[in-house]
Amino acid sequence: MRTPAVMTLGMVLTPCGLLLNLVSTLAPGWRLATGFLDKPVDTVLYQGLWDMCLEQSSRERQCGQHDEWGYFSSQPVRGARGLMVTSLATTGLGLLLATLGVRCWQDEPHFALAGLSGVALFVAGLFSLVPVSWYSHFLRDREVLPGPASPVTMQVSYSLVLGYLGSCLLLLGGFSLALSFAPWCEERCQRCRKASPAGPRRSSISTVYVDWPEPALTPAIKYYSEGQHRPPPAERHTAAKPRVGFPMPRPPPRAYTNPVDVLAGEREQAAASQSASSRSTRPCHSSLPCDSDL
Repeated sequence: MRTPAVMTLGMVLTPCGLLLNLVSTLAPGWRLATGFLDKPVDTVLYQGLWDMCLEQSSRERQCGQHDEWGYFSSQPVRGARGLMVTSLATTGLGLLLATLGVRCWQDEPHFALAGLSGVALFVAGLFSLVPVSWYSHFLRDREVLPGPASPVTMQVSYSLVLGYLGSCLLLLGGFSLALSFAPWCEERCQRCRKASPAGPRRSSISTVYVDWPEPALTPAIKYYSEGQHRPPPAERHTAAKPRVGFPMPRPPPRAYTNPVDVLAGEREQAAASQSASSRSTRPCHSSLPCDSDL
């Protein structure tokens, strides 16, 4: 597997930042003082965290100058000493973790270890950026950073610039290596998805079921058995589903009545035939059938 670009970029920028911070910490060039009245015009005084050097164009540099103003006991200088040393130690730890995580003897990089090294290197960059910014803020303030009185001018020297560059490189390198957490997090999420069973998805809306009691109602349909009203069998009660609600009244059955008397004509014909037969009937005393009977 090829090394990711973010790891390669972090492994390139971090050693450069470490080297620049190391030079900035040890070199006596944080502040430059020029314009001494009692010395040659080309005399320059370099002030650092651990030493002060006096340099002239016609002579060699003379380090180990006596601190006449209490420069080394000032608060920014003492704070910068501790923070710069802490930054160097944290950078070394981060590089060790990056070496083990990026490649080393493994076929594939260890993303979690590389990301952890990026966090350590980013913190180391912050440790070095804070003292450099603090020192720059009080560079010309002789009350906070004691130095020669006027007309001596105070200027930024090369060590302070190297400290800025080294801090920025450490921040960029650490951030680049910290991006190695992304593949590691993605791999962990995939494992968790495979391990957890895909259960039924719960609805976002809760459903409430209410079991209403069945009211005691008179059955609308009566059971008939042998001409008598009898209660329904017990099995039907058990098998019947519970009903919820109220019965609606049923209208009484309607019988169809015809206003026209269809038997009126038949009654009239029957009455007429009966009257005619009574008129034609006469008494017959003979044993033989009469003509009227025929």
